[in-house]
Amino acid sequence: MEIISQLGVIPFNFDVLASYLKDYKSPRQKIIELEKQGTIIRLKRGMYVVSPKITKKNISTELIANHLYGPSYVSMESALRFYGLIPERVFNTSSMTLKRSRTFKNHFGHFTYIYCPANYYSIGISQIIQEDYAFLIASPEKALCDLIVYTPKLQLRSIKSLRAFLEEDIRLDIDEFYKMNISIFEKCAEVSRKKTEITNIIKLLKNECV
Repeated sequence: MEIISQLGVIPFNFDVLASYLKDYKSPRQKIIELEKQGTIIRLKRGMYVVSPKITKKNISTELIANHLYGPSYVSMESALRFYGLIPERVFNTSSMTLKRSRTFKNHFGHFTYIYCPANYYSIGISQIIQEDYAFLIASPEKALCDLIVYTPKLQLRSIKSLRAFLEEDIRLDIDEFYKMNISIFEKCAEVSRKKTEITNIIKLLKNECV
């Protein structure tokens, strides 16, 4: 449907879709039909996106993640993979949020949201602007901090263990690591619950720069 394709690739809620279908006798029934036909795809209760078969455009999982549950920004392995800093494909889209932790599963995959406090959340968030949409994602530095701070039972209390984690466990692009912005790590270390681990990142970067 041409009227539906006008919604583009940005997720929308039931009320927005119903406003596009106000000329139908029962917009709700029409929405059910559109979903069954595969014209729209349900992301969660009351939230949809137009099928890429209709828009002829790829769907951004990062954009979906921002809309599914917010405020939030994409982070951890999902952000590191987005920047091309780790080689492994990521099947779960991880985000940080100011709300309680949640998980969602839909047509586009698994979406995980991890709570963090406001004073930490606000550090190192970037906005990526594409042709017809934009989304929030952690900077490479913040994504790495989030991964280390919020991975349960992960302890990197020595430079040796940190280096092994970066080089062997996540296979981070080390050349790019040494180009990272130390100031973001310093801000995270001030408020992070894993200050030792983040301080070790700073030490590793500073020793390499000397």
